[in-house]
Amino acid sequence: MLGLFMVLPLLALYAEQYEGATPLLMGLALGVYGLSQALLQIPFGMCSDRWGRKPLIAFGLLLFALGSLLAAYSETIWGLIAGRALQGAGAIAGVIMALVGDVTAERNRSKAMASIGAAIGVAFAISLVLGPVLASWGGLPVLFMVTAALAVVGLLILQLGLPDPPRMKKAAPAAFSEVLGHGALLRLTAAVFTLHFALMALFVAVPGMLMLQLGLQVTAHWQVYLPVMLLAFAFMVPAIIWAERAKRHHAVLRLSAALLFMAGLLLLLVGADLWAGAFALLAGLLLFFIGFNVLEASLPSMLTRLLSMEQRGAASGVYSTGQFVGTFLGGLAGGALLSLYGSSGVFALLVVLAVIIAGVLWQLPALPEFNTLFVDVHADRRHTAPGQLSGLPGVLEVAVSEAGVASIRVDEKDFREELLAALQLDAPMGQQIG
Repeated sequence: MLGLFMVLPLLALYAEQYEGATPLLMGLALGVYGLSQALLQIPFGMCSDRWGRKPLIAFGLLLFALGSLLAAYSETIWGLIAGRALQGAGAIAGVIMALVGDVTAERNRSKAMASIGAAIGVAFAISLVLGPVLASWGGLPVLFMVTAALAVVGLLILQLGLPDPPRMKKAAPAAFSEVLGHGALLRLTAAVFTLHFALMALFVAVPGMLMLQLGLQVTAHWQVYLPVMLLAFAFMVPAIIWAERAKRHHAVLRLSAALLFMAGLLLLLVGADLWAGAFALLAGLLLFFIGFNVLEASLPSMLTRLLSMEQRGAASGVYSTGQFVGTFLGGLAGGALLSLYGSSGVFALLVVLAVIIAGVLWQLPALPEFNTLFVDVHADRRHTAPGQLSGLPGVLEVAVSEAGVASIRVDEKDFREELLAALQLDAPMGQQIG
């Protein structure tokens, strides 16, 4: 994400130097990444259900690295477009989301998603400072080379630092029609589509407002984004912790949608007066990113909790497709509104989108009282453990990883841990005590 974010703010500035560049093709170079992502999220997710998460993530990172190298060595705008399209073909966002769902307990999942969101936010903030510095040394080719190197680092971390997630035994991945017909998935996908539509539309208008209202040049915009993002994460973490402890997930989601609504209203005041406009801009951005970050962490967590293990890959692919389609269309709509009505048109759209998000989430089903337990299984009991575990009261799903870790999804109302302990799954066959 750091490599990707470094390129985004500078692509339009440097792309005009490529042979054959036109405004339309420069826009295509910017947006084709999201288009490739949107087209391939579902195939990647379904393949990860069948062949495992880590192989698909590794393949996606390899494609991203190759696309970065192609873009780095391109001298024409069409070469740049091809490189960006190949970057986007590494559509692993949904697979990573499913992986997090596989290796975290239900009660810790929102915090895990929040940690990923925080890392992405930090990468975004660093990229705003580091990107212009690297670009000054050699333009976009340097940025793309660094991006390729970061993809290789990601591959090493994947292979050396991440555990093998459990995979369902003797169970085929869920039929895509069954996944697509899941009501909660459709609501969550609609919500993330609208959320990222709003984000991209906002970023079409905000850079100009930072220059006009605050007098900040592009290279100084990080002075606003960095403190706003840090404050937003400072508010996000306690909100997610409270939602988990008090089981008030839906209330926090609705409050987040309300913050987006208030952010839009505040941003509509930008330009009315120098000081009032500056306050409205900064406060509006803060409220927007608090609401955005809470939703960004909570929605995928709810997705993995409302769907079964064998549905996660395909469902995460559908969800991520909605996210990237929203990103692609939000940028187009934001640009159109900005040219027709100015920034006020974009900020008015944000108000409408916040209402849509609240409406979509209003009838989201309650989270089930499930949890996921992880138990070590001895090597010679990996084939029999799923059957033994499935017979315990309250056990809903069982998966065993190649490393010998059983992932057990349980209904906490009926499950009894002493029955699990009595199986002594970490002992060799025939050597259980008692």
